[in-house]
Amino acid sequence: MKNVSPQRLGVDFGRVIQGAALEPGAEDTTFLSGGPGEALRTPPSDHAFDVLARLVPRFGDAWIISKCGEEVERRTRKWLDYHEFFDRTGIPRDHIRFCRARADKAIHCAELGITHMIDDRLDVHIALRGLVPHLFLFGMQQQPAPEWVRHTIDWLEVERSVAETL
Repeated sequence: MKNVSPQRLGVDFGRVIQGAALEPGAEDTTFLSGGPGEALRTPPSDHAFDVLARLVPRFGDAWIISKCGEEVERRTRKWLDYHEFFDRTGIPRDHIRFCRARADKAIHCAELGITHMIDDRLDVHIALRGLVPHLFLFGMQQQPAPEWVRHTIDWLEVERSVAETL
């Protein structure tokens, strides 16, 4: 019988799995504004796939929870398939939720029982505070992170910080 952890991981897509900012305020806009071929060829964030492949087995479930419009949702699904994301990370293909407002990520986290959330937006973490026990603010930020969220600059730091909570 498989011992499944009650812990559940949630991960944002934009500026986290793909397009991580290299400096505060910077972002890769090719995925959003480039042509379909250019968008597909944008690379994943450094170490994202490798770290997720190591973290996912430590959780009972892992989900992508992303805010975007319909066109970017289609583009995101194509990008994930093009980069063989699901096979390479172990996150099941049907474990992806989209919403149209950032604060609505709280609805998905509550429904899914997310215990760990990685997102690059502080406003998302504000909406999740008190709901999701372990919050990880990803990437370069313009302002210092509040003490109730762990600031993780890159995927290797995510891996260390998440491991400390398991």
